[in-house]
Amino acid sequence: MSLLSAENLYKTYGEKVLFDHISFVVSEQQRIGLIGVNGTGKSTLLKVIAGIESPDEGEILHANQFSIEYLPQNPEFTEELTVLEQIFKGGSPLMQVLRDYEQALADLEADPENAKKQEKFLAMQQKMDESDAWDANTLAKTILTKLNITDFSQSVKHLSGGQKKRVAIAKALIQPADLLILDEPTNHLDNETIEWLEEYLGQYPGALLLVTHDRYFLNRVTNRIFELDKGKLYTYDGNYELFLEKKAEREEKAISDERKRQNLLRRELAWLRRGAKARSTKQKARIGRVEKLQQQKSRVTEGQIDIAIGSSRLGNKVLEIEDVTAYYEGKPLIDHFSYIVTPGERLGIIGPNGSGKSTLLNILAGRTEPDSGSVEIGQTVKLGYYTQDNDNMNEDLRVIEYIKEAAEVIRTADGQVITAEQMLERFLFPREAQWTYIRKLSGGERRRLYLLRTLMGEPNVLFLDEPTNDLDTQTLTILEDYLDHFPGVVITVSHDRYFLDRVVDHLIAFEGNGVIRRFEGNYTEYLQVRNREKEKALKAERSKAKEEPQKSKDKKDRPKKLSYKDQQEWQQIEDRIAGLEEQLAALQKQIEEAGNDFDKVQELYQKQQDAEQELEQAMERWAELSLLVEEIENSRC
Repeated sequence: MSLLSAENLYKTYGEKVLFDHISFVVSEQQRIGLIGVNGTGKSTLLKVIAGIESPDEGEILHANQFSIEYLPQNPEFTEELTVLEQIFKGGSPLMQVLRDYEQALADLEADPENAKKQEKFLAMQQKMDESDAWDANTLAKTILTKLNITDFSQSVKHLSGGQKKRVAIAKALIQPADLLILDEPTNHLDNETIEWLEEYLGQYPGALLLVTHDRYFLNRVTNRIFELDKGKLYTYDGNYELFLEKKAEREEKAISDERKRQNLLRRELAWLRRGAKARSTKQKARIGRVEKLQQQKSRVTEGQIDIAIGSSRLGNKVLEIEDVTAYYEGKPLIDHFSYIVTPGERLGIIGPNGSGKSTLLNILAGRTEPDSGSVEIGQTVKLGYYTQDNDNMNEDLRVIEYIKEAAEVIRTADGQVITAEQMLERFLFPREAQWTYIRKLSGGERRRLYLLRTLMGEPNVLFLDEPTNDLDTQTLTILEDYLDHFPGVVITVSHDRYFLDRVVDHLIAFEGNGVIRRFEGNYTEYLQVRNREKEKALKAERSKAKEEPQKSKDKKDRPKKLSYKDQQEWQQIEDRIAGLEEQLAALQKQIEEAGNDFDKVQELYQKQQDAEQELEQAMERWAELSLLVEEIENSRC
């Protein structure tokens, strides 16, 4: 069933056409990923659908009761509000009840003996019952906890940028909506949080439309792809993997069509140049056909790198890290860490937000001094450092001027010269866009330009701090292709699992409290090892928990039979476990059938969580009783 339809949307930004009369439909349960080069208008399209901006032409149609929740790339906050107040900010009756309840609770906690406040709190409890708001309240706190926000009464103004983004995500997830729109939700999230978000969105009851650079996330969450390319919208059924296959087919066809056009044009021009004697109607028609062929625009994709980029010569000594320690607010981020970086190394630095990854990168670059230890940099090292901050760009420069400040030409490994104009084309800035002022570029286009300027310095050691944030998937593919040919050392801090798998072969993993682990392999391989270690530790812990009660009992004191209560429980527990499993299966089916009834889904989801917890407790109790029964039987032998 259709939720929303867009008809003939047309919008421009200056002289640039963002949408050239595009039309599409969003249906129930669709999970749509919006793809396109930065600056093509992805965020603008999301704003138009959300009703924040208006198209120059065309319209968005949907039912009167239709609701949209929109998470922008850079959310705005009311700084004076607490985390929960920000979460429950919204116009729906449910959000109003939740806000009033939390306020009544806070007032009562501040003055517990006040009779009026007690009366107000009891009235709000009754309203929560009437509105079935308890599940939403629990869900909000659960989501915040999963996103590592645990102080719900903290003022928003005291949160870091990453924490604010998490609060904004939580707000978007709990608001009742038919369509959830997310613009770069994975930016500034660590890998564990991204994986949790993937799982949560898999059960989201409404339709979903998102923009993200995280290709694993895109592949696992979506079932439909919209591609915005030069004002046109192309749609693909399937996830990102299927999109790549279908796009390759479309581009092959475009190349084939362009070859046919060029061949036909050459034949027609050759005929005309032979100098036909009569200016017949047939000849005039032929001239018109040639002119039409010449006016046709090629849509063949540009921006591929198939060159071996040169760099300054790098000696055997690159970086030697000796016993480095760094503290933050008295806590160790890096604890006596040593490492030798070798020529040609591809090193990834991973870990939770705030664990010290960027600190280590800044110490290696000589921008920050460690509290103890030392870093020796080889004499031949020429460092290129792509940071998360590019705010110092001169907005009054044109694109080509900014790049030429770094270098007018670079040389390939085989001695060929590539101009700044050619490199800009390879990084998706066509000739006509190279004279654009930087102030007119989108945020993503600026990041792409800043990346190219870093590379134009021909470094032989490249530091990349979160390079995938704010870059589109096509630019990331170009960067990865560039790094394939790059002869120097690459050290990158990243949360992008796809990028890490594609680029690095060694990892430094921050595992908390200053502990840093070295790992040979990419991120997926590291994750597999970590999961096996966690499973092994969990099994050992359970085994120990079962063995300890058994060891503590003297054989003479072992029970000869179960107590009446334990016997009754033992006889019923398997039926109880089977009943809970059937209940869970029935709840899952009801959740699937509930469709976009948000309140119903949340109620069922909470019941499902309770049933899963009860089943886990029953399984643990069954294990205890089975051990006891086995022990009694052995004592009789």
